[in-house]
Formats: sequence, C-alpha cells, structure tokens
Amino acid sequence: MTHDRSPEARAPLTELSDAPRPTLAQRVGSKSVAPWIFIAPMLVFGAIFFILPLLYAGYISLTRWNGFTAPRWVGLGNYDYLLFTDPRFWDTFWNTIYFAAGTILIGVPLALVLAYAFTRAYGQAVWRSIYWLPYITNVVAVAYIWQFLLDDSFGLVNRALDAAGLPGPGWLTDPSIAMTTMILIFVWMQLGHNLLLFSAGLAGIDESYYEAARLDGAGERQLFLDITVPMLKPTLLFVLITNFITGLSYFVLMLVMADVAPQGPIKVTGLYMYEMAFSDQRLGRAAAAAYILFTVVLVVTLVQLRVFRRGGVEAH
Repeated sequence: MTHDRSPEARAPLTELSDAPRPTLAQRVGSKSVAPWIFIAPMLVFGAIFFILPLLYAGYISLTRWNGFTAPRWVGLGNYDYLLFTDPRFWDTFWNTIYFAAGTILIGVPLALVLAYAFTRAYGQAVWRSIYWLPYITNVVAVAYIWQFLLDDSFGLVNRALDAAGLPGPGWLTDPSIAMTTMILIFVWMQLGHNLLLFSAGLAGIDESYYEAARLDGAGERQLFLDITVPMLKPTLLFVLITNFITGLSYFVLMLVMADVAPQGPIKVTGLYMYEMAFSDQRLGRAAAAAYILFTVVLVVTLVQLRVFRRGGVEAH
C-alpha cells in the first residue's frame, strides 16, 4: 500500500537547508540579543569595579599583608583570630548591629509618616527640600555642627538646659548615650533621602483607592495602614535593605567625632577595619573583617527578601 505525498513533502532536505540565514545585524537586533548589547557596558563596569576587587579582597583576607611587602599566606588565620580571639571585633560588631537597627527602627517609620503627611501638606516641595539639605551636606560639616550643639562645656543644647536649671548630659562623651546620639544624628542626615523615596512611592498610588475607602467610612489611620503601607511594600523593602546596608558599613561620622567622643561605645566595625588597614597596616585582617560583614549583610538581605515575598510584595 503506497501513500501519495505532496510535492512539498517530497522536496529534498537540501532545499530546506538553502534557506537564507539571518545576518549579523538581524541577530544583534533580535529580542534575545539586543538587551545584552545594551547592558554589556554595565556588566563590564561591574566586573572591573566590583567582582574583581571582591575576589582580590578575598585573597588578601587569607594572607598577612602590610601593603608594602609581599603577602604571606595564612589561610583562615585572620578569620580565626577575629571570630575567636579578638574581643574588640565582637564589641564593634555589636555596636554596628545596634547602630544599624537603631537607624532603621527610628528613621524608616519617621520618614514614612512624614512623607505621608507631606502629600497633603501645603508647600510640600519646600519641606522636602529642607529635609534633603542634611543628606547633601558634607559629613565633616555636619559633625562640627553637632559638636558645636552638643559639646559638654560650650554646646548650645547644654547651655539652654543649664539656663533652665536642668543638668546637661554628656551627649558625645557619656558611654551610655554616645551611640544613641550618633544614631539620632545619622537619622537626621538620612531622613531626606528616605523621605524622597517614600514620596516617590506614594505618588504611584492611585487616588481612587483612598476615595473609595473614604466613601466606606475609613479614617486617616485606616487609610494609612490598609492602603498606604501595603501599596508601598516594594519601596519599603528597598528602603529597609539600603538602610541596613548603609548602617552596617557606615563609620565616617564616628571617624570625624573620634576626637571628642569615647572610642569604645561608638567604634563600629567599619571604623575598626579602617584602623586595622591604615593605622596598623593589617590589610589581610581588615579584609577578613570586611568579608565577615559582607556575609552578614548578604544573609540579612536574603532573609528580608524572603519575608517580603511571603507577604506578597511581588503582587505590587
């Protein structure tokens, strides 16, 4: 029994292989290749200025190096010393955690509430500009301003308290409150940045949600908790992650304040790394401390992403 086949079916395979192939321009312009062409410069930039330094720092963390002589391989010796022998590392580490947690717990809710209030305030652009100024001001100038305000002897705050008959605390010298003072100063510096991010997120929320809720009798508190906060989850996630990373790595304010504030209570891991690298010339040990801090940041960031995904952040 034979089957009648059409001429197209009986066409030799060689004719199919002779079909014109896409040119290089067509391949470059295809949807699968074109995006990679556009992001290639950023990939190269990231490889040169992030990946390679990260790998080199990993190598340095396994050596003993003072920056002048050849590195000497010590394996995990630097990590072993920091984690199990050096008490100063753990003191600075817990100071860092306290500083990062304090800046998030105070700064993020404050910025969110102010951003929500300014959406309905008159002259909101002026207010945002005022809160933005500390963020763009040089940190050295900020440090000297706050030293002038909070100094034990001639600070304006303590002079005002003394005039009112109240004892002025050692804002920058009392070990029990020095780090809290640093947290409040940093929150003041960072507030404008967080405020701008939340304001951008609030601008993307459709006003019809609020109008419908008001028709149902919802008050301002319900509008904020039931509409604003859920709709701001992507922005909130970004602000939390960036603030946590900044809080763990920040030390410039403490470095500038080092001449007036006690070293122990305000010394964070970033400042300790700086001193190990540039004062003690222990670059290998400083690189190991940086890698430990990097691991903590990575783990906490992944946990934050997972928690927010479970909360439905992707739906927004």
